[in-house]
This record gives sequence, C-alpha cells and structure tokens, in this order.
Amino acid sequence: MPEELLQDKKTVDQIIDDFTLFDDDLMAMVFDDNKDATEFLLKIILKRNDIIIINVTGQRELQNPIVSGRNIRLDILAKDTLGKYYNVEVQKNPEGAHIRRARFNSSMMDARMLKEGQEFKELRDSYMVFFTQTDLFGHDIPIYTINRHFEEIDDPFDDGSHIIYVNGSYKGTDPIGKLIHDFGCKKSADMYSSELAKGVKHFKEEDGRKLMSEAVEKYAKAYAEKYAEQYGEKKKLDTLYGAVLHLMETLKLTAEQAMDALCVSPEERVAILKRL
Repeated sequence: MPEELLQDKKTVDQIIDDFTLFDDDLMAMVFDDNKDATEFLLKIILKRNDIIIINVTGQRELQNPIVSGRNIRLDILAKDTLGKYYNVEVQKNPEGAHIRRARFNSSMMDARMLKEGQEFKELRDSYMVFFTQTDLFGHDIPIYTINRHFEEIDDPFDDGSHIIYVNGSYKGTDPIGKLIHDFGCKKSADMYSSELAKGVKHFKEEDGRKLMSEAVEKYAKAYAEKYAEQYGEKKKLDTLYGAVLHLMETLKLTAEQAMDALCVSPEERVAILKRL
C-alpha cells in the first residue's frame, strides 16, 4: 500500500467519524471486555433480565479442527454465569448474515463447549445473534427468533441452540428500537444508552481513537497486501472491482482511495469507474 494513504490522517479521521456500531471494527472494540454493554445488549434482544456476563471478547478467532477447514472470526463471543455462550455479529451485507452461516457459527461454538469425558447433556445453550442493517426477511418486525421444533406435533425440540436476527432498519421508541437507533449513531451524544455511548465516545472521541486509527490502517494495509500476494500480475478486472467495493464498504474509502490502496493501473481505473 502506498505510504501516502497510511499517512493521510484526514482520510483515516473521516473513516472513523463515519463509523457506527454497525461497523465491526468499532463494535468489537466497544464490546471487548465490556460486560455491562454486553449484558445491556443481550437483555434487550433476548428480553431477559437474568443475564450476567462473566467473559466477553471482541474479534475472537475460532480455528476449525479439520485440516484446511474454514476458520471464523467472531465479532463478540460472551459467556454467562450459567455457562451459556453468545455470539453477536454485525452485518451490513446480507450475504454476511446468510442463514447457513448461523448454522456454521453455532457448530463451531458447540464444538468447544465439551471436554473429553463430558456427557452430551452437559452441552450448554448457545445463542447466535446477527445484527443486520437491513430487514433480511422482509416482514417488518424488529427481531426474528429461530428455535427448532417437531414439525408433526409442533412441540419445541429443546436442544439449546438459538438463532436470532435483529432487523437494523426497524424504527420504534421501544427498547429494541432505541437499541437499533444507537447502533446507527455516529456520535455518542446522540445515543440513548449510556452503556453504549461510553464505549463509542472512548474509541471515537477520546484516548481510544488512537487505537481505532491504528486498527483502520492495519486493516487497509493487510487487505492490500493479501490482495497483491494472491493475485499479483494475474489480477482480473472482476476481482479487482470486487476488492475496490470491499474497501469502499468496510473502510468508507472513496473509489480513488481504494484504487490507490490496491495500486490499480490507469487503464483499470477507467474500466472500474465505468462500473461504479
């Protein structure tokens, strides 16, 4: 990546100013080791007041036990006093919240709950929560809760697996509506929740902003280097176009800034700009 992009403080500052909790970089930092904010979030989404979080990490990578199997990086992974696990993911792109990803994430969490010699009945409940910026299923309701059941008798099949989708386009003055509003705020002063506003203020407006800047720069550099290593001189226009869109969406770069980061040639720039 050209050094001038990394040294462009104005560009990085603009990216951070535009961040909301729908951006996983900010979201993971705000909730990392933040038990109060995590409890607040889960109590509203799950409509429960008995959740006490004992551990929460942001950007936790789970390694697939199968050689060459796909790993996953979780935005938030939390555990409560009853041993239940919660994974919360924010997604702007509907593809990132595909229903089969929920299945995969749940299986990866389950595989780590039991130690050798433990009984299957000791497997604790797991909650896979997708916080999507759009209404993924189109029914205009704030929360979609998915639990297994017997089709023939319509009784619950209580295996402890729970999947929840939060509709980030929902508007309302109820607790979930206010939570969704806060996720879309760029400034802490505009948020209802003090639990969330405190973290956003720290990483966007106070000392934590330096860490946020370093994370943005590191991500942009790593993505550009990975792209260059993978495609080199054999890069195809479709792939290059997709990479430009990726940087524009994830880091809020302009098309020109994204193409600078990827060292796009003048000829490729013309072709890409025609497609944008």
